[in-house]
Amino acid sequence: MKLTILGGGGMRMPAFVRAVLTGGAHHFDEICLLEPDQLRRDTIGRLAVEIAAALGKPGAVTVTPDPAHALTGADFVFSAIRVGGDRGRVIDEQVALRRGVVGQETTGPGGFAMAMRTIPVVLSYCELLSQYAPQATLLNFTNPAGLITQAISDQGLVRAVGVCDTPGGTAEHLAAFLGADPAVTVFGYSGLNHLGWITSVRVDGQERIGELLDRFTELQAHDHRFSAFDPAFIRRVGALPTEYVFYYYDPERYLRGVRAAGTSRGEDILRLNEEMLGALAKAFADGDVNDAWSAYAQLLGVRRDTYMRTDMEGANGQDQARARQAAKPHPALDSAGIGGYEGLALRVIDGLTGKQPGQVIVNVPNAGVIGSLAATDVVEAPARVSPAGLEPVAVPDLPGSARALVEQVKEYERATVQAARTGDAELAAVALALHPLVPGTTVARELLADYREQHGETLAYLR
Repeated sequence: MKLTILGGGGMRMPAFVRAVLTGGAHHFDEICLLEPDQLRRDTIGRLAVEIAAALGKPGAVTVTPDPAHALTGADFVFSAIRVGGDRGRVIDEQVALRRGVVGQETTGPGGFAMAMRTIPVVLSYCELLSQYAPQATLLNFTNPAGLITQAISDQGLVRAVGVCDTPGGTAEHLAAFLGADPAVTVFGYSGLNHLGWITSVRVDGQERIGELLDRFTELQAHDHRFSAFDPAFIRRVGALPTEYVFYYYDPERYLRGVRAAGTSRGEDILRLNEEMLGALAKAFADGDVNDAWSAYAQLLGVRRDTYMRTDMEGANGQDQARARQAAKPHPALDSAGIGGYEGLALRVIDGLTGKQPGQVIVNVPNAGVIGSLAATDVVEAPARVSPAGLEPVAVPDLPGSARALVEQVKEYERATVQAARTGDAELAAVALALHPLVPGTTVARELLADYREQHGETLAYLR
């Protein structure tokens, strides 16, 4: 089988390639990284190629800037592109923050700007994929994942599923807090990507969601992803939110946190990624693949350890994260270990190929999971995965307040996809105004005008 990765020069791709090559029931004869940027091909792409060779699979990984070459003959395509790069993300955040509005890469105006730049590019890849590998399945991790998957689904040219490790990671942390065996724990979950709630936690058939709500203050001390939520508010809602719901429940705390930190997450990632590229170039110049992997693993660990810290705690925690990473050994190249979004993507692949059918939480057309949404609306929910495809699983209803928020955000998503597909600037402004984090049409039009000016060519299609 052939796996193609769009955005193959992304910072997490070497870890993904290593995961594909070292574990799981899947098997790929070829992994092709599509990356248009020369510097990333020479650093990130080179690391992925040399990892394969170090694992005894020379030639299994290739890197190319040519979409036709990358897509031809693909069985699975993993999309993780970032139109406009890291600097585009910084613009997305800062334009919103200057107006006192949440500036986050997938949520609110930042997510809107990223989607408007990205949808036309992703859909053009889907057109190529339908030509060069019409039988392939596209696994979309390109953010904002749910919105992009909605656009792909509406286009209807390729089979696609949206993947995000946020809900699965939340479930794992909750099981660990309860001391429960994941094998006997069943979670109810639904919502939209980066707007979802755990509605049920059954351990050996016993419902434990009430206990988790009662012990929410303890849970906050156990896992910083829950630390910024107001316990009384969460108990009133009656379900456990994933971490991105924070931006909706307490936007002012986020704004204060970024002001206190003096930097946004996008700015932190920009600097980390620039440092990563420099460190890899130096490691290859002075050493070998093991030196490059060591530098890569350390900086990737810093990125992971500082996740959500700026937004929730008002400090990025990089000094502490760097000290922790420097003090601990990093996994050897040949040690198996699959987690995060790469683990979810590979479970989907293993299920679709019949190697290991199971259940995953993914972004798929609704088909009745959330009764107030249309069947074609992409939602995030558990689904059974097998060679027959992905079949959503019935889950407990969302609480009323959560459902109302999902309905409002879904209407924003519908309008955003339509605006991106038609190039209608007027509809784009209306779509942005529909988002619950945007205070009305005047601010929405001002935001859109700034985004169009600063992003230039990538939003020039709007008329």
